[in-house]
Amino acid sequence: MSEAGLPRRGVCLVLASAPGAGKTSISRRLLETEAALSLSVSATTRAPRPGEREGEHYFFRTPEQFAAMVAAGEFLEHASFLGRSYGTPRAAVEAALAAGRDVLFDIEWQGHRLLRAALPGDVVGIFLLPPSLAELERRLRGRGQDPEAEIARRMLAARDELRHWDEFDHVLVNTEFEATVAAVRAILHAARTHRLRQPWLADFVAGLLAEPGPAGCGTG
Repeated sequence: MSEAGLPRRGVCLVLASAPGAGKTSISRRLLETEAALSLSVSATTRAPRPGEREGEHYFFRTPEQFAAMVAAGEFLEHASFLGRSYGTPRAAVEAALAAGRDVLFDIEWQGHRLLRAALPGDVVGIFLLPPSLAELERRLRGRGQDPEAEIARRMLAARDELRHWDEFDHVLVNTEFEATVAAVRAILHAARTHRLRQPWLADFVAGLLAEPGPAGCGTG
């Protein structure tokens, strides 16, 4: 539903970036401030990190289970990143869009490309750029969790991810967190009012035009 209570189709809002460029932090803030937005929970073959819960952060699956889901057509999109597989379950997303609920995706460029092909017209893609690669590396090291080999691997993956910036509708340089969050929210709010997401508009406007005009006004 729209903010005015009128029916609309939901939005698939995709946030993508190089590893460490801020998409996860921005996703969390959006979910705190946008009541009509929910996170698409992906399936993955990677192991859970401390504090991650099944069905809330990810659906954790073995490679064999994941392959079976692919074969059964259960994913809208699926891709591999840093040696792990990720996929978006189809049924929950399609139900949310039809009910006018917005869905947030924290995925990589491959997933964005496949999601756009699966749901043409429903996807709004935002790519977050870091201010510099030096700042990106500083953020990765600031996590204090990854060994040097993992940081090096993520920096290589970042360069590959950055090459796909021009496949997205919107591109933001994530220099200042609050400003970036505000920009993403503005994009989401604009997407909600897109003409094609409000199928009731044609009948509404026809009704307006059918109303009698002011006395004394003609058409010629």
